[in-house]
Amino acid sequence: MELELPATIKIHLVVNVSRIKRYINQVDGQKKEAPQPVIVEGGEEWEMKKILNKRKIRGKDKFLV
Repeated sequence: MELELPATIKIHLVVNVSRIKRYINQVDGQKKEAPQPVIVEGGEEWEMKKILNKRKIRGKDKFLV
C-alpha cells in the first residue's frame, strides 16, 4: 500500500498493511461535519467536487467522493 503524503514529510511511503489500524475516535480538536444539501427543484442534492472511485456492491454502484 502506498501513502500520499506531503513532500515535507521525510518517511518511507510504503507501509505493510498489517501495521495499519482502524480509526476509532476523532482526534482532539477535529470536527467532522456532514455537508449540507442543496435544494434543487424541491429535492435535496449534494454537490461533489470529484468522484475518486466507483465499484459495484451487490449490483448497486457505490462512489468514493
